[in-house]
Amino acid sequence: MAFQSYSYVFKYIIVGDSAVGKSCLLLQFTDKRFKSTHDLTIGVEFGSRTVEVGDKSVKLQIWDTAGQESFRSITRSYYRGSIGALLVYDITQRQSFENLQKWMEEMKENAHSRMTIILVGNKTDLESERQVSYEEGQAFAKDNGLVFFETSAKCAYNVDKAFLSVTKDIYFNLERGEYDIHKESIGIKPGNTIPTSISTGLSNGKTKKKKKNCC
Repeated sequence: MAFQSYSYVFKYIIVGDSAVGKSCLLLQFTDKRFKSTHDLTIGVEFGSRTVEVGDKSVKLQIWDTAGQESFRSITRSYYRGSIGALLVYDITQRQSFENLQKWMEEMKENAHSRMTIILVGNKTDLESERQVSYEEGQAFAKDNGLVFFETSAKCAYNVDKAFLSVTKDIYFNLERGEYDIHKESIGIKPGNTIPTSISTGLSNGKTKKKKKNCC
């Protein structure tokens, strides 16, 4: 079996309301594919991918969390130990945008103070159904000191850019000595070698229910 080396492991979390497309973003980033009918996440899903940043290989371990209130206690436990986060809303569902402040407050209460957060407005392929303008998303990001991307998990638009933007920010902060990677709780670990077959794709043993339109 082929082996792949990497210099660092960065741990990420994806948060936001249910059905905004968190699982679809993860699937597109790790497997380069899209499912029009996707399972509703029950608890937490996991995916990983190894990417190149500068002259280093970095393995990204990504937790996709359930957006339902009943799973919020599980989600909160995954904030700890994550160095990066994608905060996702659906541009066709205004309520998911209005709930962003609640998610921000929860992250501030539970996450590491140096976590890098990127705001993602998903489902740009449904432009005719848009309820949240690009300018509104941009303004929220500016007010909260976040980088902002609009994406489409269905069309793969800006998906890699969003994930890699987080990675580059963290990597350059790491190179400047701003993190102590010997602290497990920070969400960064020194690298190792792993089988290539585990470096990409989704692994998930959770029970699921069917949910449509979550691209």
